[in-house]
Amino acid sequence: MDDQSNIEAAGDNTSFWDSLIFAHPVCVNWKSEAEGSIYHLASILFVIGYMGGSGFFGLLYIYFLLGLGFLCSSVWSWLDVCAADIFSWNFILFVVCFIQFIYVTYQVRSVAFDQEFQELYSALFQPLGISLTVFRKIVLCCDEEVITLEKEHCYAMQGKTPIDKLSLLLSGRIRVTVDGEFLHYIFPLHFLDSPEWDSLRPTEEGIFQVTLTAETDCRYITWRRKKLYLLFAKHRFIARLFSILIGNDIAEKLYALNDRVILSKGFRYDIRLPNFYHISAPGTPKIQPGGQLQNNSRQH
Repeated sequence: MDDQSNIEAAGDNTSFWDSLIFAHPVCVNWKSEAEGSIYHLASILFVIGYMGGSGFFGLLYIYFLLGLGFLCSSVWSWLDVCAADIFSWNFILFVVCFIQFIYVTYQVRSVAFDQEFQELYSALFQPLGISLTVFRKIVLCCDEEVITLEKEHCYAMQGKTPIDKLSLLLSGRIRVTVDGEFLHYIFPLHFLDSPEWDSLRPTEEGIFQVTLTAETDCRYITWRRKKLYLLFAKHRFIARLFSILIGNDIAEKLYALNDRVILSKGFRYDIRLPNFYHISAPGTPKIQPGGQLQNNSRQH
């Protein structure tokens, strides 16, 4: 009985598909005249519309052209085909595209930034393919505030300022010194305290071992340590992004110190970079920097 019922069900399925595919009459006499210009305009708009890219502006491009295409198809079905069902579906799709276009436009307006944040996005985050929505989360974490540091004022003082934030310089120039001795400069689009940030674990505390002084009037943004770690916990992609940016920033600071590493008395010890230990004392045997980096690296 079961086998027979299965055979009957298979036969019913076969007849269903046969009726669905082959029951319709085959087109014998094709129309010799072409459809109206409105139909061809709709097809062209569909082709161009599906070439849109990603992101907000790509969505605006797609929904705008597809909406125009469905509108042309609605007009064509109403005037030439005179088919209510074809007109209804095309008009519904036009309304859907129109609503989506308005919604995306509202989203684009809601992620507008001040000029300094817009310049930061264009220079640092957009080349990395970061979307405006992700960048907005990063900006909200710093309370959308740009801080001014006047000339010869200190951002951090050696042995006094706690490491409780991460800052990015937008304009100006910062001088880094240790015990009054110049180390290097910090320029726009670089972190002010990336070595300090990287030297501590989330649960650790510390103080600056260098002094950071503004050589010119500076503008920077800052993220509080705890608040930024909460953002990392919610969005792993942002955590990986900052890890790359901070690592690259530390590497550039190392290159900036490269000319000042070897002295007549030995090797310079830069307290900011915990992975780069050396001794600057008379009579100390010179050790290759690579070996020092290997022997004194932080354990992860």
